[in-house]
Amino acid sequence: MKKIQILAVAVHPDDVELCCAGTLMMEKLKGKTIGVVDLTRGELGTRGTPELRLQESQAAAGIMDLDIRENLGLADGFFQNNEENQRKLIRAIRKYQPEIVLSSALEDRHPDHGRAGKLISDSCFLSGLRKISTQDEGVEQEHWRPKYVFHFIQDRFYQPSFVYDISAVFDRKLEAIRAYSSQFHSTTYKKDEPQTYISSPEFLDAVVGRAQMCGKMVGVKYAEGFISEKMIGINSLDSFIQFDT
Repeated sequence: MKKIQILAVAVHPDDVELCCAGTLMMEKLKGKTIGVVDLTRGELGTRGTPELRLQESQAAAGIMDLDIRENLGLADGFFQNNEENQRKLIRAIRKYQPEIVLSSALEDRHPDHGRAGKLISDSCFLSGLRKISTQDEGVEQEHWRPKYVFHFIQDRFYQPSFVYDISAVFDRKLEAIRAYSSQFHSTTYKKDEPQTYISSPEFLDAVVGRAQMCGKMVGVKYAEGFISEKMIGINSLDSFIQFDT
């Protein structure tokens, strides 16, 4: 088991790259261990195949310099927030013992996103209950509850609780997104497949624009936004001094 301090959990391979790859990479530059748990293989995606998306996710993991990436293999489109899937995610949370979880949105255009956001929130809470028993490779796991769960902003925009300056790694974020050539606009992916909402050049333009908009909120070039379900407490005002809004 490798402790992962910042763990991103999302429903489809490429969700993390779109929404919080910059935050993960910035934390890695600051010495944190970072990882991703994908809930599904994205097998219902219009373009590509689960096998190809696995290859793309591994390539993106290398670009982001992840310490771990794991796929739980839940049913794309049909998974439920039930005990069976909660226990699968609880095992992963207890395995990696993250301090912070970056999670799918609680509500979004794609119904999987909101359902996953609630599954992740519930599982993070339940993972801290001592009387829920789980095992990893036959060994009883210790209970573990992340200190915070922050929901990233996906297709629909919501006012963030805070934004994270990712200007220093934004080019790498775009590189990680473009690793999914089957999903997003690419001059190299030549398969005869239909165009989709996310495969147009305009979709990537919107990703850049969203990051610029979040950055403008705090006077930086690019940022990613997050929503917290609970109040965030601080013990120093030093963090506020670095931003000129």
